[in-house]
Amino acid sequence: MCHYKHLTLIEREKIMFFLAQNYSVTEIARAIGRNKSTISREIKRNSKEDYYQPAVAHNSYLKRRTACKPHKKLEDPDLYLLVKEKFLDHQWSPEEISGRLRYESGKCIISCNTIYRAIYSGMFDEPNKSHVNRGAIRKLRHRGKSRHTKDYEERRGKIQISNDISQRPVGSTNRSQRGHWEGDSVVGKKGKACLVTLVDRKTRFLVGGKAFRKAAADVNVVIIQSLKDHPVKSITPDRGKEFANHKEVIVALDYVQFYFPLPHHPWQRGTNENTNGLLREYFPEGVDITEISEEYIQAMYDELNKRPRKCLGYKTPYEAYYSTSLHLT
Repeated sequence: MCHYKHLTLIEREKIMFFLAQNYSVTEIARAIGRNKSTISREIKRNSKEDYYQPAVAHNSYLKRRTACKPHKKLEDPDLYLLVKEKFLDHQWSPEEISGRLRYESGKCIISCNTIYRAIYSGMFDEPNKSHVNRGAIRKLRHRGKSRHTKDYEERRGKIQISNDISQRPVGSTNRSQRGHWEGDSVVGKKGKACLVTLVDRKTRFLVGGKAFRKAAADVNVVIIQSLKDHPVKSITPDRGKEFANHKEVIVALDYVQFYFPLPHHPWQRGTNENTNGLLREYFPEGVDITEISEEYIQAMYDELNKRPRKCLGYKTPYEAYYSTSLHLT
């Protein structure tokens, strides 16, 4: 902790007085209770033509004091536009932006806390629209997101399971192998089409697509089509009725095994749940997915696959899955 105190205007006036009395630097320092090095620097820095003026010296000090304040990172227009684009247009979180910049440059460009402060201060709000939906704060992951209460009870029907999640292969449990997938469905408008999401546990790589109904037959078609060109060692879905006929998928995918979590334990397949939360940024609840084209859906899946993840050391799922490198910033 620094205990240094700058000279006051009164002290500067005393220096002028003692100089006029022909005091030495050491005597002046002793008289006003300062180190002689401080007095010596002050006289040399603020004397003109061997004449020391306390008012001029103090004004110069105030100007230097103002100029020495650190500059804000986001005052750099290029960095500001980059952060704004990744946050507003691509839904990257502040940690993802900061981490990816560090990953590509090898040094800290901007911290996630700086980005959070900018968001909360309204730096990324649209002009004259900051009062609408609380501005850019709504772009943050959980801002305003509804939560289940403690007494919430799952009312979905029970299905017959083939394997318990505790029986999953070691390569799935420790995330050491590609090909162990977690699956779920994301509903838009009730009774309409839904999204099927399949996430690789090791790399967080997302595949899937649109099922025209949240029914087992339609969901099975999407699962089979999405995974037929990928390595598949196991699938861990939730216990929704849309996975009731999973035995059809088992046969179609060379007898891959399904492993089901315990009832009301979504955290046992947290990789998929987290990805579904990210996907909600593009497909909010209540939106009719029937009207959304498959091309757009796949583009948003690709957007997530090329979004850096903290758990991957700020690599993207695409880079981790295909063992390649991209340039994104």
